[in-house]
Amino acid sequence: MSGHSKWATTKHKKAVIDARRAKSFAKLIKNIEVAAKMGGADLAGNPTLYDAVQKAKKTSVPNDNIDRAIKRGAGIGGESIEYLTIVYEGYGPNGVALLIECLTDNKNRAAAEVRTALSRNGGTLADPGSVAYNFSRKGVIVVSGEGADEDEVMLAALEAGAEEVEPHAQGFEVVTEASDLVPVRSALQEAGLDYESADVEFVPSLKVEVDADTARKVFRLIDALEDSDDVQNVFSNFDLTPEVQAELEADE
Repeated sequence: MSGHSKWATTKHKKAVIDARRAKSFAKLIKNIEVAAKMGGADLAGNPTLYDAVQKAKKTSVPNDNIDRAIKRGAGIGGESIEYLTIVYEGYGPNGVALLIECLTDNKNRAAAEVRTALSRNGGTLADPGSVAYNFSRKGVIVVSGEGADEDEVMLAALEAGAEEVEPHAQGFEVVTEASDLVPVRSALQEAGLDYESADVEFVPSLKVEVDADTARKVFRLIDALEDSDDVQNVFSNFDLTPEVQAELEADE
C-alpha cells in the first residue's frame, strides 16, 4: 500500500494549503446528506454517517452546517436531497489508471465536467471495466502517530480483522475489507487510538511507478477533476519512489 500512502500524504499536504476550502466543505456536507438519507439521522445507529461527520469535524466544518446536512439528508423539516453515485474510468498521463467517483444531481453535467477535465489535462475516458478490474473496495483507516505504538496499533487492528498495517506519514495506515471498516475502527477507538480518517476507498491491486514529471501532470489532472462540485474522490494506481517523493516535496 506504499503508493497509496504516499499519494494520500501528498494530497493531505496540498489540502492543508488549498484555497478551495469552501468546495471541500460542500463535498463533505454532501457525504453527510447521503449517509443520513441512506441510514437515518442517528449517529449511533448509522456508522457511515458517524464517519462522515467525524471527517467533516476534523476538517473544521461548522457544527451548524453538519446538523443542517443531517436533517436535510434524513428528510427532517421537509427538505429532501437526491444524488446519483457514478464512477467514471479513465487514463491519465503515461497511462496512469483513474477511477473518478461522482455524487451528483445532474448526470449530464457531471459527465461533461469529467470529460473536459480529462481532455484538457492529458487524460481520456476509458471503456467501462477496463480500469475498474485493477481496483478493490477497501476500508482505509489512518491512525494518528501521536502517542500510538506500532505494536499496539497492529494488535488492536489485526485482532479486529484488519488485513494489514503500514507506517504512514501521519502515523499508521490500516487496510481492511470494506465490510470490516467499522468494527476495526471501533476496536482502535476502544484501544484508545485516535484516527485521522476512516473511509471506504478504491485501492489498486497493481501499482505503477512514475517519475516526477508524470506525477506533476497527474496531480494537475486530479486537481482539475476535483474542481468539479460533482467529483467526490479520485483514485489512481501510480506509485512514488522515495526519490520522486522528495523531488515533489522540494517543489512546495
